[in-house]
Amino acid sequence: MEITLKPDLIEFLTDKIAQGKYQTLDEAINKSVELLKNQEQIYQGRFEELQKDILRGVEASERGEVVDADLIFSQLENKLKQKRIEENHG
Repeated sequence: MEITLKPDLIEFLTDKIAQGKYQTLDEAINKSVELLKNQEQIYQGRFEELQKDILRGVEASERGEVVDADLIFSQLENKLKQKRIEENHG
């Protein structure tokens, strides 16, 4: 397999090898791809969690279990104002 990297990426990896973080370019590239793979798995897991949360919210809404958004935002604004007052007088 032949891989072509952009010059700035080659420079980045070369610097990491020079710093001793990796022994070879292959090691640096493998680690990079592993990190990308892990990031994708984390993203997928969070996405699936979000989908479940949305479904629970929709189901709760269908049961009539809803809150007034204006009330929630008003409460959040009041908390923020209180925090700012405490920080200024702290």
